[in-house]
Parts: sequence; C-alpha cells; structure tokens
Amino acid sequence: MGESVPQPAGELARSVVLIGMMGAGKTAIGRALSATLGVPMRDSDVEIVESSQLTIAEIFERYGEPFFREKEGQVIARLLDGPPCILSTGGGAWLSPANREMLLEQASVVWLEADLPLLWSRVKHKTHRPLLHTDDPRATLAELLKARTPAYALAPDKVTVRPEWSIDATADKVLEILRSNGTLLETTSR
Repeated sequence: MGESVPQPAGELARSVVLIGMMGAGKTAIGRALSATLGVPMRDSDVEIVESSQLTIAEIFERYGEPFFREKEGQVIARLLDGPPCILSTGGGAWLSPANREMLLEQASVVWLEADLPLLWSRVKHKTHRPLLHTDDPRATLAELLKARTPAYALAPDKVTVRPEWSIDATADKVLEILRSNGTLLETTSR
C-alpha cells in the first residue's frame, strides 16, 4: 500500500494575517498554519529585510521608524495582492490606520493576544528587537503592550495565547476561527 499524502485542512477564501506583539507567536503559528493548509507563509519583516538587504535594526538606525513603517505598508500591499497566504506582520504594522483598512478589506485578521509575562519570556534574550534596545527593555515592552492593545482590539478575531499551549494547539484555535468566519472553506474529497 502506498503512503497517503496529507490533504490540506481546507481552502482559503482570502489571506490570513496574524497580528500582535513581538513574541506572541505570529511566525511560529503562521508556519504551522501554512503547513496545515498547504499555502505559502509570508513574513512582512523578512520581506523587508530581503528587499532592502538591511536588518530591521539597521533600517531603524539609518532611516528611522517612519521610513520602516512606510516600507512595511508597501510590502504588505504587495503580499496581499498575490494568492491567499498566511501573513505574519511586524508588531507595529496594525497600528497604521491605512494598513488596518487594507488588511481588513483584503484579508482575515487574527490577533494573537499574549500577556506581558509570556511575551517577556519569549523576547528577553533576543537581540534583534530594535524597539527593546533601551535601558529597561521589560518596561519598554510593557509600555508597547499597553499602547498597542487598544489598536489590536480592533481586530475582528482574537486568540488568547496560553503559555501551556503547543504551537499546534494555538494554530488549531486559529483554524477554528477561520472555519467559523468563512475564511477556511472545507474541501471535499475526490
């Protein structure tokens, strides 16, 4: 008997965009969803780094955050213009009203909500987070979380990430939302 090829869990009616704070798990959950659904995973930060040939920290240092945010919006627009995918965005992408409008119009947006202890446990040893290059990075993270939460709360769907959940368990929660909001269309076996 031949091996059976795993079938995708369904077909995406539109792209899925994961938003949330650094450390919420957007990239890891995005990869799991990509594998489960058989669609490409895109990361706006990775795309910016590849197109500019600079790290995000270098872009912030040389050109400033407003320049980065402008490029981020352009990259997101380009990625949404393609076939349905899973798109992980930088933590600040959703803060731009223009980005929010574009994302809500063209994609299914899911906020991966995580609390400060979980976020801090995931980012405290990372050195590539330019917004945390401060004298007190934990306090900076807390301030960012407090400032950004009202904007994140505008997302139509939310998964509260739990520290005890595996990547797959969290991805399953996102899949439940995608099924219920009509983004994930069930495929029929042939």
